Amino acid sequence: MKIQKTMTDYEFLWEKITDYAKSVGRTAARPVLLLYYVLKSPDTPSSDKMLIVAALSYLVLPIDLISAKHLPIIGWIDEAASLVYAYKKVCRHITPDIESEVDNILERWFPELKYELIEE
Repeated sequence: MKIQKTMTDYEFLWEKITDYAKSVGRTAARPVLLLYYVLKSPDTPSSDKMLIVAALSYLVLPIDLISAKHLPIIGWIDEAASLVYAYKKVCRHITPDIESEVDNILERWFPELKYELIEE
């Protein structure tokens, strides 16, 4: 029996993604969560997993090439660009099950207000 060892600490990454997602909101959190679940999928090739780890790590870790504190708009563009690139590269691995899981998580984190039509 062969035991595969992984270098990815999913729990640590999940905590960081959760903090990030709750601070940026539902719309911005969705692609990040989709990338996380594609990363965890056994069907995703290793090269795509490495790309996702790099993009998510750059997003959630306190290391930046361009500081968002000093150059707010420009400082966020590099993070957004890394996410967009990773997302476009691996979006073919997003399954309906992954989309459903992400939608369920987002619904728990950001419940939408339900309105009823009151007739007089």
